Amino acid sequence: MKATDGKMRQTDVADQQQLFRLIQSIPSPKAEPFKQWIAQVASERLDEIQDPELAIMRGADYYRAKGYSEGWINQRLQSIRMRKELTDEWKARGIEKEKDYAILTNELTKAWSGLTVREYKDLKGLKKENLRDNMTDIELVLNMLAEVSTKAISQAKQPKTFNQSRNIAREGGSIAGEARENIEKRVGTSVVTSLNAKDKPALETGTPEIDNQ
Repeated sequence: MKATDGKMRQTDVADQQQLFRLIQSIPSPKAEPFKQWIAQVASERLDEIQDPELAIMRGADYYRAKGYSEGWINQRLQSIRMRKELTDEWKARGIEKEKDYAILTNELTKAWSGLTVREYKDLKGLKKENLRDNMTDIELVLNMLAEVSTKAISQAKQPKTFNQSRNIAREGGSIAGEARENIEKRVGTSVVTSLNAKDKPALETGTPEIDNQ
């Protein structure tokens, strides 16, 4: 990794799983609170496997604790369900690798927003944060439209190859892209915004209202 002097030097690093294993192996009493927290999280995940509704409830509580509005939380939980249904459809078509999900998601996102996932995150000033957690109401709705359209087309066409699924992701995304363009013609501004979770109230109210006259 790059050191403070600008040179690349060998560095000891660990991923999350390795860090948790290290914490578990520490004999010091000072590590006990961390061990208890790891045990609690593991217990909660097992509970959620038995009752998936618990995961939804915990997710809502997580967003409330972060300061999101109830209206936005409802939209976000809907988007989680839509995403799960789409990934289930991709699995049914033989797609299982995380990198393939990322490629398909990138194609879908670019088709409706005009930006790749990385470009979209850059617009919002994000690094590792979840893009959907930083979308406005209307961005979430358009993303859901892209995903539900992609799922419906995939179910109808039953693609046999990854490239066919990739084309369908573009096709589903373009449906939401057309909706985005129509909305933008009415409101006179882009609905793909730089707003992020740092200004949570704006995620629900940050886009102009459509002029109904």
